[in-house]
Amino acid sequence: MRSTHTTINPQLSRIISETGHTDLLVVTDAGLPIPAGSERVDLAYRPGDPAFFDVLDTVLAELVVEGAIVSAEVEEHSPAVLQGLRERLEPLGVTIELVPHAAFKLRTHDARAFVRSGEFTPYANVILQAGVAY
Repeated sequence: MRSTHTTINPQLSRIISETGHTDLLVVTDAGLPIPAGSERVDLAYRPGDPAFFDVLDTVLAELVVEGAIVSAEVEEHSPAVLQGLRERLEPLGVTIELVPHAAFKLRTHDARAFVRSGEFTPYANVILQAGVAY
């Protein structure tokens, strides 16, 4: 067993380890469509669990991130989600790009993998662009 306080999920750990510079990783709510054939780590086990930010915090503890893309609709429909994203990403020097939700869903097609939470809050999704540790 790993001696760490981050992820012990073997699939998620592998995906983070294999993610390279500029690869995209999507952390999603329970409802975001995931393109057929995409790798999916489905952590949801009931509505609301695990929470989006619990999953995101776990990913951010292990992944170097240089960019983030979020649906612009989050500003109006779930401002607390946008605030939580800003609180986590801006201290890391990550700028959040806001795009229309239709464009967001199209950009997910380039993702290397999806990590699905049980979150039921609208627009609680983020595309993370991997950076490098040096």
